[in-house]
Amino acid sequence: MPRMRRNAVAHFPHHIVHRGHNRQRVFRNDDDRATYLSNLIELREELALQVYGYCLMTNHVHLIVNPGARAENLGVLMKRLASRHTQRINRRTGRTGTQWDGRFKSSPIATDRYLLACLRYVDLNPVRAGIVARPEDYVWSSYRPRIGLVACEWLDLDPSYLALANTPKRRQLLYRSFVESGIEERELESIREAVRRNEALGL
Repeated sequence: MPRMRRNAVAHFPHHIVHRGHNRQRVFRNDDDRATYLSNLIELREELALQVYGYCLMTNHVHLIVNPGARAENLGVLMKRLASRHTQRINRRTGRTGTQWDGRFKSSPIATDRYLLACLRYVDLNPVRAGIVARPEDYVWSSYRPRIGLVACEWLDLDPSYLALANTPKRRQLLYRSFVESGIEERELESIREAVRRNEALGL
C-alpha cells in the first residue's frame, strides 16, 4: 500500500504525534524526557520553528509546531529528534534498530479555534491516560507553563492563546478554565481523525 501523502503547510501550526515502534515505550525515565526536550529546544532554534505545545507520554509524543516559511522543516525536526533519541537509547542498552514508528502523524490546524482545542487536547493527554488526576500534576507537558506555574522561556505563545486576554495573568486563568471544561466527544474524535488521516483540522 502506498504511503499517505504528508500534508504540511508553511506558516500554519501542526499537531504532530509520533509513537514508539509497535507502541513500545520510548521514555524509560525522566532523563530520557529531559534530553528529548533539550533536543527539541535546540532544533527549534536551529530550524526557526515555533513550538506552541508538547506532551511527552510513555510511548509517544504530542507536539504543536509552526514550521514558519519552510513546511519541510517539520519532517527535518521529527527525523532529527527520532534519530538522536534512538542513538541515545541504543548506546545505553546495547540494542540496535529504531525506537520509533517510521512515520509520524501530523495535521495542519486551520483556525485559531481549533488551535486552542488542540492545545487542550495535548495538555489533557496524561489525564485521559489515567496517569494524573489533574493536568497540572504532569510535569512533561506545556500545561504548567501555560497557566503560569513554571517559567518556560522557549515555549512560544500562539495566536489563539494570546487572544484570550490582554494580560498574562488573565490569559492563564482563562486557559485553565478552558482546559478544565473538558473536551466533547465529537471534538475529541475530530482531532484524532485529522491526525490519523494527516488532514487539516478546522476546514
